[in-house]
Amino acid sequence: MADLVRRRLKLAVGLTVLAELVVFVLVAAWIGVGWTVLAALATSALGVLLVGRQGTRALADLRERARTRRGAGTELGNAGLVALGGLLMVLPGFLGDVVGLLCLLPGTRGLVRRALSGLVLSRLPAGMRGPVHVRSDRSPSMEERPAPYAEPLVIEGEVLRGADGRPL
Repeated sequence: MADLVRRRLKLAVGLTVLAELVVFVLVAAWIGVGWTVLAALATSALGVLLVGRQGTRALADLRERARTRRGAGTELGNAGLVALGGLLMVLPGFLGDVVGLLCLLPGTRGLVRRALSGLVLSRLPAGMRGPVHVRSDRSPSMEERPAPYAEPLVIEGEVLRGADGRPL
């Protein structure tokens, strides 16, 4: 199992590096090598600036949550996405810069968080996804319940929360 994960990770990293090289060559052919290198350096500098500002804000939010003794799930996620976005912006490559920028900007960070949580939840086994909460509009009394091995009992209701615990 670990070997399969390792092979998939190597494949993903290799394809990402290849895609970054292709984009770099295409941009260099479009605007020239010097401007491409300058653009790569500028996006790295922008990444350092943004991670400084957004990282400070994320840490302040975490401190405030700790001070008031409230849960910090979203704030921890924001701090992690800021760190990931900063790393992606500092590393050379335009595709990583776009993803890093999405992680660093407060307006798009929620989109990245939802996409990542959906991806992670879809990969989890059903037993680890958490309970599904169902509200029933009616409940059959003991007399109405079918005998064993009879027609299955159908309970009408609506799903209030998904497997991830968020309201639908």
